[in-house]
Amino acid sequence: MNTLTFLTETAPVLSTLLPMQIDIDPNSSGLPGINQLRTIVGAVMTVGLILSVLALIVSAIVWGFGANSSNPHLAGRGKVGVLVSCGAAIICGASVTLINFFWTVGQSV
Repeated sequence: MNTLTFLTETAPVLSTLLPMQIDIDPNSSGLPGINQLRTIVGAVMTVGLILSVLALIVSAIVWGFGANSSNPHLAGRGKVGVLVSCGAAIICGASVTLINFFWTVGQSV
């Protein structure tokens, strides 16, 4: 039996064994505790934003002390702290949008 004959004879069998289309979407009621998990994630996002504000305030104070005391190392650490706290706030605030964006990109692959 040559290869072409084998493929033409087994193609109908393989098409019934292999699924042609798989449609799976996220299920918000499939497991118990999903609503509580959403509440916990929202609370963690809130804590992250509050800590970002606290870090921004502390970093601005460190930056100010460093600039007024002629300590460039301390002023530089304060500047970095301001940037890091702003970046953390951006990521916390945009996390849901980023995940939804990449979910959409993954669905189009």
